[in-house]
Amino acid sequence: MAIYENLLLDQQNGILFITINRADKLNALSIDTVKEIRNAMQQVYDDASIKGAIITGAGPKAFVAGADISEIAELSEVTARSFAERGQDVFAMIERSNKPVIAAVNGFALGGGCELAMACHIRVAAENAKFGQPEVNLGIIPGYGGTQRLTQLIGKGKAVELMMTADMINAQEALQLGLANHVVPQEQLMDKCVEIMGKIMSKAPLAIGLVIECVNAVFNNDENGYQTEANAFARCCTSEDFVEGTSAFIEKRKANFAGN
Repeated sequence: MAIYENLLLDQQNGILFITINRADKLNALSIDTVKEIRNAMQQVYDDASIKGAIITGAGPKAFVAGADISEIAELSEVTARSFAERGQDVFAMIERSNKPVIAAVNGFALGGGCELAMACHIRVAAENAKFGQPEVNLGIIPGYGGTQRLTQLIGKGKAVELMMTADMINAQEALQLGLANHVVPQEQLMDKCVEIMGKIMSKAPLAIGLVIECVNAVFNNDENGYQTEANAFARCCTSEDFVEGTSAFIEKRKANFAGN
């Protein structure tokens, strides 16, 4: 069992709630925190009783307000490259999870925090949320996948503008741009995330995981996304969940999926 100093983990009704617990630092992503996120995600991968995860930040002010600047200031060219690659690997682990991961964005999601939110499959923002990639203010660029995912989510023109100006955008603009899926009052944030997760968890787990795999294939230049989709469709059609789903439809009852 992993020991966490920077995260709070709580499992309820098949959902693992992962809270970045550094409120005094606005939940900044230290190197150790990123390692702990990897461990938490490995738990999501390995534990069959976990059907999905919701990631949020402790306190009302910040989801994650960025990386730990004191650590970044000490990086050399060699250590900076490995620093970025390690973070990219952890965030890719979130993105590739075959179980849904939702970001509950409460307050600032800046720099590494915006990158963490974008690695999640769905982003629900509180009305006080602020998104941004302000790294150029420090003379650097996003290093945990921000240049790639922000462009994928909102398009080249606006992504380039936000990263070059370091401007923050509010929750409503994030919603309009497609960076946020939903915006809700802060006191309703977690309830909305649980509502969405519950709806997803009522569907066939195998199909949910394959939806994630196929959507990720869109952005993989080494993969034929259409072939990935055809292969995934064929796999679904040989599954017990497919038999259950079609039988339930014909019999006009609720399906009881087992994930096989």
